[in-house]
Amino acid sequence: MVRSVKNLKKTERKIKESKKRDSSYFSNVPYAPAKVVWEPWVDELEEGEELQFDPSTYNYLQKFRTGSSCLSFDIIHDSLGLVRSEFPHTLFGIIGTQLLKAPSRHKRNLEPRRKAQGADARLRKAEKASLNYIGIFKITNISGKEHDLLPYATDGEDVDIDSESGSDEDDVNSEPIFQFCEIPHQGCVNRIRAMSQKPYICATWAERGHVQVWDFTSQLNTLMESEAQSFHGGNTINAVAPLFNFDGHKDEGFAMDWNPVVPGRLISGDRNSCIHLWEPSSDSWIVDRNPFVGHKASVEDLQWSPTEENVFASCSVDGNISLWDTRIGKSPTVFLKAHNTDVNAISWNRLESFMIVSGSDDGAFSIWDLRLIKEDSRVAHFECHKQPITSIEWCPHEASTLAVSSADDQLTIWDLSLERDEEGEAACKARFKEQATASQHFPPQLLFVHQNQKDIKEVHWHPQIPGMILSGDIDGLDILMPFNTLSTLSRRHL
Repeated sequence: MVRSVKNLKKTERKIKESKKRDSSYFSNVPYAPAKVVWEPWVDELEEGEELQFDPSTYNYLQKFRTGSSCLSFDIIHDSLGLVRSEFPHTLFGIIGTQLLKAPSRHKRNLEPRRKAQGADARLRKAEKASLNYIGIFKITNISGKEHDLLPYATDGEDVDIDSESGSDEDDVNSEPIFQFCEIPHQGCVNRIRAMSQKPYICATWAERGHVQVWDFTSQLNTLMESEAQSFHGGNTINAVAPLFNFDGHKDEGFAMDWNPVVPGRLISGDRNSCIHLWEPSSDSWIVDRNPFVGHKASVEDLQWSPTEENVFASCSVDGNISLWDTRIGKSPTVFLKAHNTDVNAISWNRLESFMIVSGSDDGAFSIWDLRLIKEDSRVAHFECHKQPITSIEWCPHEASTLAVSSADDQLTIWDLSLERDEEGEAACKARFKEQATASQHFPPQLLFVHQNQKDIKEVHWHPQIPGMILSGDIDGLDILMPFNTLSTLSRRHL
């Protein structure tokens, strides 16, 4: 981000100039050349200043408005290729709406509001409940800046990240097409998750206190087979009954995860600190009504181990992370005092299964090494964000990279393998003098900062498109591909 003084005529002229030389998918964000570099968490905007966006830092950036407040979404695995690096891209996803719900992921923050509502407000909420829906979407023709795939960098070698391949200009300037299908849902959707092994099977956590499983085979097949033009500009509405409904939770919740090893195995956690295990049975599920209990407050997030089919992790408002083994009782096998405030989100590294990351209410996030569980297992701790961490996720294509979102309306990308290069910084400063932008305020692991969103609640890397991130906020979804993630992802021989 850069900062500049507002000047209407000058800004309009520069926007016109930028449209001639920049791709059309950047046209929804004003552009102006950098005058002064603005440092997030450090600088304050002065009167008459506004942040401007530099399109050269993205291979792709686009906002898609979903029409309703969407605080939970998931990316649907498709059959278009396990690793796709060439534009144009196509992706599938699913969202859940939260009409008449405060934009807060923590239900405890809603208590004062809920007590003060009164009968009239409760009636309005009941009337609006039927307006919520599950949305299945397909986005085609995602065309961005094409770069040559970077070679693997060995020790002592430099990788050129400035080369662009000769992509077709018509592809770069073409508009993406957003197709959407709505399924009515009674009440707000607290969280929604699609099963990776059977992507047409999805689970939802409802604010009414029940968890449901859905089969969207028909809707996904229609989207997959549809021509882009047939849905462009309009939505379809389908009434679908859930496959299974579990109402055994004593309170609503947000925590839920499908097992990546055993198809159909599910865990769900609630505000009453209870976690229930779901086992698939033919076309249905058997839910153990005897919950796993160990936390002293709301269970905020759940993650299955990427390699162990019976092991999962949980985090809670009580500030703790717990590890559980479904074979040996209903109490946690490992207990970590992770943060001094609520632990809002965790992510289990799919490539290095001994690593877990956690994000807390004070804006900090920590990296944990499960091999050091009997000692001090926290191996890294970062405190850049100044507001609660709302979502955190390891990159599926690079073990050292993760994305973090916060209530400070910023999404950050981190590469934990990076270290400060003092010699390189000195050379850069000598070369560019006053234009050098290296800052001592940021840790060297901070790779990218994305802004221009409001109330970000969930962030997901696309599992099949390296470098692509989807971020959900109160207005819809941002799809972004930062340019400098290419140098990070090249390490995995993509």
